[in-house]
Amino acid sequence: MAEGGTDGGGMGAGAIASLTGVGVLAIFAIQNTQDVEVQFLAWSFTWPLWLYTIVVAVFGAIVWLGLGILRRHRRRVDRRRERRG
Repeated sequence: MAEGGTDGGGMGAGAIASLTGVGVLAIFAIQNTQDVEVQFLAWSFTWPLWLYTIVVAVFGAIVWLGLGILRRHRRRVDRRRERRG
């Protein structure tokens, strides 16, 4: 087995998944070029649909990650309390 845990026999599953994701994202961006008007509180601005969708998806992923971190932290605190009695 080669260094880094791969056998050196080509691309790994992660690399293939990443390239597939980039390809799908490129197709999505090419097909969704129309502009959308975004209104939030007092602000109003126009963005391409593909950019709006990506920004919303990234924001959702960050929130999801943050909630996962909070959950793990709470479980860790609870386990420490149980050990201390």
